[in-house]
Amino acid sequence: MPRRRTTSSASSTAPSAPSAPSSSPTPRNRTPQPVRVRRRSFGDFVKAFFAFVALAGLVAGVPVALALTVGWPLPGGAPSLDWLQREITVETFLHILTVIVWLAWAQFTACVLVEVKAALSGAGVPGRVPGSGPSQLLARQLVAALLLVGATAASLTPGLSQLGQSLEGNQRPAVAAAQQTPGLFAQQQEQAAATAGALAEQAGQAEQAAARADGGGSAAHGDTKYYRIQPPEGRHHDSLWEVAERHLGDGRRYKEIFELNKDRVQPDGSRLSEASLIRPGWIMEMPGDARGGELVEMPDEAPNVSEQVQQQISDYARSGDHAQGGGHAGGGSGDARVSLPEQRPAPAPATPAPAPSAGQDHATPAAGQAGASFGLPEALLAAPLLAAGLLGALGRRRRQALWQSALGAVGGRRGMEPPTPTGDAQDVQDALLVGADPDGVRLLDRSLRGLAASLAAESRALPVVYAAWMSGDGDLHLQLAQPAGKPPAPWQLGQDQTFWMLTRADAERYEEAETAAPYPGLVSLGTLDDSRLLLNLEAVPGIVSLSGTEADRAAVFASVAAELATNGWSDRMTITLVGFGDDLTPLAPNRIRHLDGFEDLFETMSAETRQRRGALGAAGHDSVLTGRTGPAQHTRWAPHLVLLAAQPSDEEALRLAELAADAGRLGIGYLVGTGGTDLPGAAWEMEITGQGRLLAPLLGLELDAQLLPVAQQRAVVELFSDADLEHGSDGSGGSGNRPPFLVDVSEQGRPAVYARLVGTYEIIGLDAPDGDRSAQLHEALALLLLHREGVHPRVLSSALWPRGVTEDVRDALLDRLRTWLGTDPDGGARLRTDATGRLTLARSVVSDLDVLRSLYYEATQGRGAGSRQVRGRLLTDALVLVRGPLLADRPEGRYRWLTHEIIDAQLPLLVADTGLALCEFHLERDRAEKAIEALNAALRTAPADERLWHELLRATHATDDTDRLRALAADLIGRSGARGLPPRTEALLDELLPTWRDGAAAAG
Repeated sequence: MPRRRTTSSASSTAPSAPSAPSSSPTPRNRTPQPVRVRRRSFGDFVKAFFAFVALAGLVAGVPVALALTVGWPLPGGAPSLDWLQREITVETFLHILTVIVWLAWAQFTACVLVEVKAALSGAGVPGRVPGSGPSQLLARQLVAALLLVGATAASLTPGLSQLGQSLEGNQRPAVAAAQQTPGLFAQQQEQAAATAGALAEQAGQAEQAAARADGGGSAAHGDTKYYRIQPPEGRHHDSLWEVAERHLGDGRRYKEIFELNKDRVQPDGSRLSEASLIRPGWIMEMPGDARGGELVEMPDEAPNVSEQVQQQISDYARSGDHAQGGGHAGGGSGDARVSLPEQRPAPAPATPAPAPSAGQDHATPAAGQAGASFGLPEALLAAPLLAAGLLGALGRRRRQALWQSALGAVGGRRGMEPPTPTGDAQDVQDALLVGADPDGVRLLDRSLRGLAASLAAESRALPVVYAAWMSGDGDLHLQLAQPAGKPPAPWQLGQDQTFWMLTRADAERYEEAETAAPYPGLVSLGTLDDSRLLLNLEAVPGIVSLSGTEADRAAVFASVAAELATNGWSDRMTITLVGFGDDLTPLAPNRIRHLDGFEDLFETMSAETRQRRGALGAAGHDSVLTGRTGPAQHTRWAPHLVLLAAQPSDEEALRLAELAADAGRLGIGYLVGTGGTDLPGAAWEMEITGQGRLLAPLLGLELDAQLLPVAQQRAVVELFSDADLEHGSDGSGGSGNRPPFLVDVSEQGRPAVYARLVGTYEIIGLDAPDGDRSAQLHEALALLLLHREGVHPRVLSSALWPRGVTEDVRDALLDRLRTWLGTDPDGGARLRTDATGRLTLARSVVSDLDVLRSLYYEATQGRGAGSRQVRGRLLTDALVLVRGPLLADRPEGRYRWLTHEIIDAQLPLLVADTGLALCEFHLERDRAEKAIEALNAALRTAPADERLWHELLRATHATDDTDRLRALAADLIGRSGARGLPPRTEALLDELLPTWRDGAAAAG
């Protein structure tokens, strides 16, 4: 089972026991920093004066003016039917307008009261008055102007703060202020917080000096301070970082609080074992220099809390004494897995793992394939979700290029084959084929969408998910930000209330759900033992920082960007990249965008943050999660993930922290690279080492990081660039259409082994293999026939055994395949190994697909190009070979590797091109019936090709048989269904059969 990494004592500067604070060294990260206090100008007081006048006029002046000028606008008696017959006068209109003004005044006054209450109490984001968007915005601006001067007055006269809450208790650094009061109020709140921070710093220094002079007297039990974790406000959750900011003056001192409280029993029976995971109602013992008035409570002097809370604090204080005396016996080890999913126990380190037996299945495609990697990049072999996403996106890109070339969208024809990759690109493609886990992606996507659909059916909101764990046995564990009740079936509770778990067997039963992707921001970071961690970047309450060398950080950033751009569990998203050396845009031009520097990023994201806040407010949602499960789930709330690889300056980091303070509920995530570990606003800090280890101290984790080094990154981009039509076209229309393997189609070129793949699978020239091995040998031969350029042995084994296989089993299969294929008359083996170690077939082993490609090439660009008679014969022979779809009778459960291929798109296009060329050949001699026969033969294999239907309409029109043309038009209309005919087909019918719409209307 995954193990939590315990941070070393050197990593924390907190005292281990609160009883002796004087002996604790001052934390290194608490060097006092000068606080700049912005003094109020004359203009500030002028603005405050006019704001006061405006508030007085609107709140008090409006009702006085209405009472003096109009009076009571409502009728004095009960309503009657006579009112409906009375004449409507000017006075009636005035009374109606007066009522409207009274209602508007009442609404505005309510907004002022709400804003004033929030400002005086420090409660954070004020409540929303229903239907009062502009009114509440105006009230907020006016109250903010008054608060700006009020904060200055408090700074000059600290004693005034005692009339309400303690000033130190309400002080917030700039980042915390932005978190609690977003929008137009943030700037004023930041300025007020800066002033309060200066006083708090002075008070803190004086308090520390007094504590040192006292010689540790504050360590007495009665003076120990405690803090109770506050409940969430909307999407904002309390955190140890913010507690340290408010009460210790430095968020980086969260480690001291963690060390004082880790593994101690909380009121709800659970324990604190990860600094990032705290729950409302938990109690935290604070360092001796903590300050903050009523927010920091004494166990015996807490008059403002209930007796129950006082008892909880007292009980917690005794647990601290017991823990210190007993050394946490039996406490920490049992609950060290609170942030990790419970799985089967991990094997003891002293016992070596047994070697896998022959034929044993493994959890990942790359597992169990011992021995050398034959030059394949291990980074992609160990990234099954990333490899599956890249492979699927590459296949879609190649199919799109084929259809574009077939329809003449760009340039001339490129031919049926994409460019064959070579060098690093070929190695990367093989690694994608070996490492990809499409089943894992499919199950993850269906599980998450199924969960969203079930919650929506129960009218429940999506819980905030910080991370997901995919275990080695296929189970899925979601780690929630806070307990969210019982999950819908078949989900189950995990080891505690913050884990929801779904077994692989239950996930297999999920069907496709028509709902938006609930957690598209999940991205793989690495593995721990046999579990893979996916972090939800858009849900992190702040910034995720990544430290390490520039090259190591770049490999992590590239991996994250590539997986986000191509993963199969998201619908739409925007990925903004800053500071990347190589352009990753070809992976997903609709998702990825590059920005030049921080200023461009700040300008773009500031506008996006304002727009999202406004959209959420207008829609009545508190976060993007509630929007994804509502009626508008498919129209908005796509995540925006920012990857800033270039380290920001100190000033830029502060601006970014303010911008990211409210990002979690807006669906915006930030991953920022830094050379150190003190990035402002960083909720979670990670470090990538030169050994490929990803350290996350706040999570207590050490992962084997998922990386995409620069060499593999460039090779992946090359694969996608070569798939683009413009990049791969040579514009010649000649050699660019040449297939990779040409067959001698003359009588002298009869092959020794002939396999029929187009239609039912048949092999001529070989004896039938042993019955138990036949299906496997046939599948291996089909894979080799479809890849005449060669197949890597690991690609072959991963295709036949998707869940992994040992090397001896793979080699035994290759020996049987080599024996079955035999040798040529010259003694050469028909299954060979080339210089790169890839498996290839001899030229004497041929498939009907090879012959079909060769015949079409010879007819259009070879011997048939100069001889009409030869062209007609070759095209006719080619069309005769088409007996149905590829491998029409393949067994259930086999040939799953075909999902990675584009042959299912290539073959229909090749057949359609052959049929179109033969149709043109016959129409040149006015043989319309022969042309129709050729088109119908092609349509049996390519029924969706619009070009074939267009030519069939023209050939039928050439017969001058109107009834036949009308019947064909009716057939086309019936096939189109509710979508209707394509525009170009409608235009052609208008030209050939103007009355076709009348028939369509009659049929409708």
